Amino acid sequence: METGTARGGEAGQVTVGLEISQWKYLSSEAGDPQMHAILSVQVDGTGGGGRSRGPVLAQVLAVDCSSSMTWPVEKLHAAQQAAVAAIRKLPDGTPFAVVRGNEQAAMAYPDAPRMERASARTRARAERAVHALVAGGGTCIGAWLDLSRRLLTEQDAPIGHVLLLTDGKNQHDEEMPLARVLEDCAGRFVCDAWGIGDGWDGQELLRITRRLHGSASSVREEAALPAEYEQLMSRLLTKTVPELAISVTAMPGCTVRYLKQVFPTEAELAAEDGTGRFVTRAWGDETRRYQLCLSADPSGRPHREDLQLAVVAVDVPGGEVRLPPPRPCLVHWTDNPALSQHTDAQVEHFEQHQRLGEAVAAATDAHRRGRRDLAEHQLGRAAQLARAMGADEQLARLARLVRIDDAQAGRVTLRPDAQAVDFQHLITASSHSTYGPAPGTGGGSAAGGAPGAGPGGGGTVPCPACPGRAPAAARFCPSCGHRFQEQP
Repeated sequence: METGTARGGEAGQVTVGLEISQWKYLSSEAGDPQMHAILSVQVDGTGGGGRSRGPVLAQVLAVDCSSSMTWPVEKLHAAQQAAVAAIRKLPDGTPFAVVRGNEQAAMAYPDAPRMERASARTRARAERAVHALVAGGGTCIGAWLDLSRRLLTEQDAPIGHVLLLTDGKNQHDEEMPLARVLEDCAGRFVCDAWGIGDGWDGQELLRITRRLHGSASSVREEAALPAEYEQLMSRLLTKTVPELAISVTAMPGCTVRYLKQVFPTEAELAAEDGTGRFVTRAWGDETRRYQLCLSADPSGRPHREDLQLAVVAVDVPGGEVRLPPPRPCLVHWTDNPALSQHTDAQVEHFEQHQRLGEAVAAATDAHRRGRRDLAEHQLGRAAQLARAMGADEQLARLARLVRIDDAQAGRVTLRPDAQAVDFQHLITASSHSTYGPAPGTGGGSAAGGAPGAGPGGGGTVPCPACPGRAPAAARFCPSCGHRFQEQP
């Protein structure tokens, strides 16, 4: 594990830490060699105050007011109470607005397309406007986001945020295509989205939030929504660093395939103007993890020695921030399969999370098509992966849909009362990842390998019975349940 954490700055100063975890050994005979690494970025000290003049946050609440929100009546009431709870949390001076969404987008508060500054008077007026909302019409989420973008563009607050609530699927995409709107909104604001009721689409919410660097969530009981909104707003108000850039400088013969956020949720990152600079949004005191993928060509490169593939650096534009030094990502070309077949334990952890999400999505699709047997099989695979990762919370959520007979072997039985909405709740829950192995327990590092990282240590190895991989010291494959031979 390579660590470059800057700590111990002056009181009130923000500090940033950077760690890189990788297994540096790659086969020189591989057809398309790729180096994967996990970057851990930590920000501390954002609660010190005194770094910002004026409001940091500009907030838009987008409330679904389509006709489906009228039944049951508790649904619209919960949405109104949640919006009011969020409004009450806004500090004085915060620009805010409420958007009423159906097949179009309209202003609920204020009554013109602009934003108001939070005060006792404007909060009270906004509450009255929210309680007066009437549902009717269809659903065009693209229109809601487009109006939100136009409102936030006129604000000078460094962090723009949209809190979107819906109980349905996007019905009028031809009116305002969601794909085009997401491209227009990307980088302009962060969007968190919530599903309520039983008609929303979890994959659609993930498509929005991954593009806009937010998270997708849902509630099973309408009455729980206001408290969830309060908690989300409390977390949001601790974020005072508008953006943090991660720069990846590739060496000759190396290219950057991608950089994506994998913890606490998955988010898409696009390099600015085709460079290796990736901008992340809205930070408080927190740690996020990113998966970096590099392509490398071993032709003409020395073997059996460490070579620098890329340099990773972090930067906070315009901020008085204590930064860590740039860190290298290394490669060690080898023809020894005992080394090249390993994978870093942190990389494998997040790839297992991705496979779990894919299994849940496949199960959802199978259930929708009436293939209960296939849905059961995919949920069994999800249970295997959750068990292998030690993701007890994920197993508990899976247990709402299946009876888990043997998680390690993937034997589950779909519950007869499983509903389509249960799968949607599972989709959003599965998008929230766990932190993964602690620093220093990966299969290798840019510093030359963590203790015990060789065969049988913290890395992973391929399973001989399936395409999956397993921790080097595991007795069973987490993907297929194959029992490994005992090592002498």
